[in-house]
Amino acid sequence: MPKQFDKLPIALDVNYLEPNVTTDMVAERQAMVKFVDGLLREGNHPGSEFTGWLKPETIMSDYELAKLNATAKRLANDTDVMLVIGIGGSYLGARAVIEALADDPGRVVYAGQNMSAHYMTRLKALFKGKRVAINVVSKSGTTTEPAIAFRVMRELVDESVERQMIVATTDANKGSLLDAAHKQGWETYVVPDDIGGRYSVLSAVGLLPIAYAGIDIAPLIAGAKACADLCASTSDPLANPAYFYAAARNVMYQQGFGIEVLASFEPRLHYLLEWWKQLYGESEGKENMALFPASVDFTTDLHSLGQYIQEGRRVLAETFLIVDGGEPSLTIPESEDPDGLDYLAGQEVSYVNSKAYEATASAHRSGGVPNMTIHLQQLDAYSMGALIYFFEIACAVSGLMLNVNPFNQPGVEAYKKEMFKLLGKPGYESTESRQAKPKMVSF
Repeated sequence: MPKQFDKLPIALDVNYLEPNVTTDMVAERQAMVKFVDGLLREGNHPGSEFTGWLKPETIMSDYELAKLNATAKRLANDTDVMLVIGIGGSYLGARAVIEALADDPGRVVYAGQNMSAHYMTRLKALFKGKRVAINVVSKSGTTTEPAIAFRVMRELVDESVERQMIVATTDANKGSLLDAAHKQGWETYVVPDDIGGRYSVLSAVGLLPIAYAGIDIAPLIAGAKACADLCASTSDPLANPAYFYAAARNVMYQQGFGIEVLASFEPRLHYLLEWWKQLYGESEGKENMALFPASVDFTTDLHSLGQYIQEGRRVLAETFLIVDGGEPSLTIPESEDPDGLDYLAGQEVSYVNSKAYEATASAHRSGGVPNMTIHLQQLDAYSMGALIYFFEIACAVSGLMLNVNPFNQPGVEAYKKEMFKLLGKPGYESTESRQAKPKMVSF
């Protein structure tokens, strides 16, 4: 399947999947893909109550979007920085878009994604003397990491302006965060009941901080809609790049591959890779199944993990995410220094980066790593919206092909229960932890 940009700013190059995955093998899964696509659209599958993301243009009404844009503009005019407090899907999608597209991604900072005292202390010091807006994102308001961060960081906002500078994105009808917002008079936005966190970037969860960062959210939604329209019009994986991607992953998994590595040659996409790992890890990693989602930043990691990918255990498949155009012009200058680079003088840095990608894809295929490439025409809001939806629907289809519920995450609760026992949370004290007491060895 050659690379081509037709109805989407996304194209899929699958030439380096062969001989492990051929178009004939993908075509053999056409009936399965069509079946699970029907389940998804009819709502006849486990987790069907969490598919509100399927039509991205309907997640928020025009009125709600206008209100959100007005809030973002007000906060951007009146503050120096926004602190987004959340974990997992409550911050990763927004961060992925902001890091990729914002002129100044540093205007949005994050807390609640860890419980590091050092991290939060350093943030408080960095914010000294700054006007801070806080967007706390939690459906319940009781998730441990963001709840602790909110308690610690709330003092960054002066009490005299707190009512205007704190916004809660939370459940529409219930929960401790909603109760606090009503009591304190904070503005609120809704975490939709029918969209799970990792699929929520195109709801208020992601769009408020994205808009605060100065990114136009209209083309972001339009790009997602373009991908949604294509996927709704055909379930044929040979005509639908998102479904081809899902089917190809299924072929490789059935062949015994255990890990998919998503690789980018653009540092701005680092947090898109992080979001992708959560999306696929939480959605598919159940019942001792699925490809393990890993990521690398090239060319940086070619000088470390690249060795393993080239010559380590042959359990890896690879997907490259490449930006084809729209990058800034930066020419390698001439120099009298003896660095051996005279042959590159006058070349664009982006050209050299593209050849590094081509060489890597070829070398890894020769080393036994089947790989495919997702090409973006350019890195803009429209393309990013299309890419987000591409990964979301491919993930849903891929999970249903494995016969798992791609919209729950029961395994996430395991560590919480053990942690609550160790911390003595009310209701957990009487049960004995399964964790063995550590055996200390002195040296």
